[in-house]
Amino acid sequence: MRFLLSGVIISLGLLPLAAQAQQQSSNTQVAAMVEALRLAAPKTTDDSLYSEWKVKGETFRSWSKSCLEKEVQPTQFASNPELARQVISCIMERELKGQLDATNNNETEAVSRTACWWMTGKYTGCNSGFTADYVKKVSGYYQEQSSQPE
Repeated sequence: MRFLLSGVIISLGLLPLAAQAQQQSSNTQVAAMVEALRLAAPKTTDDSLYSEWKVKGETFRSWSKSCLEKEVQPTQFASNPELARQVISCIMERELKGQLDATNNNETEAVSRTACWWMTGKYTGCNSGFTADYVKKVSGYYQEQSSQPE
């Protein structure tokens, strides 16, 4: 009985460590995804796209309202990389986690589906053309970013 009780106590003591490790992994995945999206952003001078991530102004306004509980103007987003990263990280945390859940933690598939959503608003359908190339590019950058030591 004493060994059983000791095992339970030890197991309960390890639960917070497991949760912390999972949270750290999630933070690392989100950071890698955010950076991969930044690196894969189309090189364009389109005035309707803001920041290094090339996000539409109306999209960023709704994201900032959701994440920061205030609407941020596109010019603020464009001129403040830390603010842009904060909001995009918030959105990627939601989207990547959702896709990890939907794919039973298949990280490769989740990253591909999230990249497809980022470009098209849909999680599937990026199997050919420009969107397929974009998803491959994001996936490659994600692999590079996630394999770097912290």
